[in-house]
Amino acid sequence: MTSFVPAQRYASRISVVGEDTPVARALPYRERRTVGAWCFLDHAGPQQFAPGKGMHVGAHPHIGLQTFTWLIEGEVVHRDSLGNEQVIRPGQVNLMTAGRGISHTEDSLHDGTQLHAAQLWIALPQGEHEREPAFENYPDLPALDVGGFRATVLAGTAWNKTSPASIHTPLVGIDFAASGAAQTEVPLRADFEYAAMALRGTLSVGGEPIKPGEWLYFAPGRSTLEVSCGADAQLLLLGGVPFGEDIILWWNFVARTQAELEQALADWNAHPNTGGRFGRVREGCLAAPLSAPSLDGVQLKVG
Repeated sequence: MTSFVPAQRYASRISVVGEDTPVARALPYRERRTVGAWCFLDHAGPQQFAPGKGMHVGAHPHIGLQTFTWLIEGEVVHRDSLGNEQVIRPGQVNLMTAGRGISHTEDSLHDGTQLHAAQLWIALPQGEHEREPAFENYPDLPALDVGGFRATVLAGTAWNKTSPASIHTPLVGIDFAASGAAQTEVPLRADFEYAAMALRGTLSVGGEPIKPGEWLYFAPGRSTLEVSCGADAQLLLLGGVPFGEDIILWWNFVARTQAELEQALADWNAHPNTGGRFGRVREGCLAAPLSAPSLDGVQLKVG
């Protein structure tokens, strides 16, 4: 009988993005800062905004990472300092590569509507973390029916289907959605570590029950993982080769050294959406540019 390291269970914590949009933040976690190169995971919704309300995140910068948005319900406008303006709709992924530096805004297309999304970051590996910034929208993602689930391959390859998303480390991201009872066995890469996060309903993953607000970590070594549900449910499965590089995550940045991070903070504070290193996002966002937090007296841990 094959023996596996038992799954580790974590609870998301509630945070607020933009003006007042609550999210369940799974990564980074004190004991588990990355899963593969996935280094950040917010689960927003499902929620219904009140009339006149929506998600509005003012201009803010990024370095050393890719932002990866998977939209399930609602419509969100992305604007960035490269001049891109893109409405992301349900079933689509927005992938923004920050590299040496980029800034962007995010707004609900219409106030008073619904929002359900997963917002992730991917840490760029050494040699790619200072690359030129870029942005892509992916409206068509490979999907298949497996055991009652609709499985959408968001990143990487699964069941010989490969996402078009341009990534720079061995990764996978799969969304599983079911409208009723479903059960399937997911093929895994034994050299990958994995995280499973419930987005809607109650499921069983690897024999462990999971509901929204919880996520499970699976260490490398497994070749398959059973996923099942008894009713309407949705699950996000992420995986990747353990990242193996020391990084610092602070505010909206992924850096290798505190000096690199301090320079990025200084560059943004000198030109908060007015030009300079991070450029300027075109007009349209309803929220003011974000102010960078102070690092005075703070010594960050590299890990």
